[in-house]
Amino acid sequence: EFSPANMPPNGLAVFSPFPADTDYFAPSAREFMFNLVVDDLDGALGQVHLGGAQVVGEIEEHEYGRFGWFIDPDGNKVELWQPPLPGRVGRP
Repeated sequence: EFSPANMPPNGLAVFSPFPADTDYFAPSAREFMFNLVVDDLDGALGQVHLGGAQVVGEIEEHEYGRFGWFIDPDGNKVELWQPPLPGRVGRP
């Protein structure tokens, strides 16, 4: 069960439109992408890989967290975001 108390400080639910000609959702043919917050990006990507999902791209690390992507069974691109620990940048 999801509890809002488990979100990072100042965490939000966001709807972000992209230009119609964006390729950010590739290789999915969909016009949207799901974004999920995780506490262990490497573990989450390992689980989806073992479950048969296609992991796409390389993990990216930024001061605001780490990101990875996969294609779900319905062909949707899913972005996983692991926020940095408080006071840390990049890998926890």
